[in-house]
Amino acid sequence: MRRTILVVEDDHTLRDVLMRGLRDEDFDTVPAPDGAAALRLATADVSADVLDIGLPDADGRDVCQAMRANGFRSPVIFLTAQHRLPDRLSGFAAGGDDYLTKPFHLIELAARLRAALKRAAPQPDASLGDLAVNTVRHTVSARSTPVDLTPTDFRVLAAPMAASGGIVSRRQPVRTAWPEGAQVHDNTLGQYLTRLRRKLREAGSTLTIGTARGIGHRLS
Repeated sequence: MRRTILVVEDDHTLRDVLMRGLRDEDFDTVPAPDGAAALRLATADVSADVLDIGLPDADGRDVCQAMRANGFRSPVIFLTAQHRLPDRLSGFAAGGDDYLTKPFHLIELAARLRAALKRAAPQPDASLGDLAVNTVRHTVSARSTPVDLTPTDFRVLAAPMAASGGIVSRRQPVRTAWPEGAQVHDNTLGQYLTRLRRKLREAGSTLTIGTARGIGHRLS
């Protein structure tokens, strides 16, 4: 089945190149020249979003946050000339799933899209303690209270959830949440785990993500 990719890029020449290249990689494409169009076109029919950060009417990270607030759950891959670690972290914090720095090869973008779509594919529902997971909607609830998670939050939490109270290695959440080969520093993962602990607590869950020193993490 061909997947539909929303291509949000204000440079019409680059947008056309991206769309032609993705069609050659067996994707369907929908163009958007700015953030306003992206918000209008980010519907359930879109399988993933390729989103430029430097848009004329908004920062792409703000657009991503607005899409997530509107219920858009499909993967988002940011395109940007910014390559510093704080820039990448801000993209993940805004709800992005991956980050590709310009210039890049189209075959790498296609590969990252396929990997993101594979990670987003529904898995069997799960529960642990007072947490219940809906893998179709990518939602987690604590005693019927929704836990406010970004897609990356969800995938980071998926690793200790799958262990059913057992310990997962320090790198397992990274392998679950980010593309193979992504450079994810320990402090990046630490920020996500700290935020997840807070979100679980705010939702009223009695579970928390503990640390087994030198080994990994456990949800208990």
